[in-house]
Amino acid sequence: MKPAVVLLSGGLDSATVLAVACASGYSPYALSFRYGQRHAVELEAAARIAAACEVAEHAIIEIDLRRFGGSALTADLAVPKSQDLRAIGRGIPITYVPARNTIFLSFALAWAEVLGAGDIFIGVNALDYSGYPDCRPEYLKAFEHLANLATAAGATGQQQYRIHAPLLQMTKAEIIRLGLSFGVDYALTTSCYDPDPRGRPCGGCDACLLRAKGFAEAGIPDPLLERFA
Repeated sequence: MKPAVVLLSGGLDSATVLAVACASGYSPYALSFRYGQRHAVELEAAARIAAACEVAEHAIIEIDLRRFGGSALTADLAVPKSQDLRAIGRGIPITYVPARNTIFLSFALAWAEVLGAGDIFIGVNALDYSGYPDCRPEYLKAFEHLANLATAAGATGQQQYRIHAPLLQMTKAEIIRLGLSFGVDYALTTSCYDPDPRGRPCGGCDACLLRAKGFAEAGIPDPLLERFA
């Protein structure tokens, strides 16, 4: 089994991507970040998911992005709640964390080079998403190009790096169905940007609304809500 680095936030999408990597014959090295996010309970979810999938290793990296702020997830700004679903994705919301995926992918690339892995998996989505610029296919293509230019392994031809985003053109309902086909337990995941201390989702942020939309369209009850019932 080839090694691959999988970015694992603890959310629905990243849990599904981890399952895809496993089903594709990779030995996954899961990478999560404690970056000062208000929804740090997602790291508990990431640990649960990593253990359930028996990953080769799960690393949690400490970065303090609160030092810069600029986002409702890393600064004392209110998380928008209960907006019209049709408005989600029209513009860049205050929950966008500046350069977050670039930072995360850079760490993933460094670990991949050390592991001798040419494959990095990320759970970004360009359909049912919040409008983040670092979730677009052109961004991923550009980063893949950078990866092969900016590393010793890439520059010398020892390794060809590939950024895998298998959920990129899928709806949340399609992602949920795919994950269930691989046996993903979505009760282990969390999506909320503003959960309570126990991890109970707020139900009104963009992430909660998109998750609820996905389960409703898939015709499946959300097991996370059943866990807190």
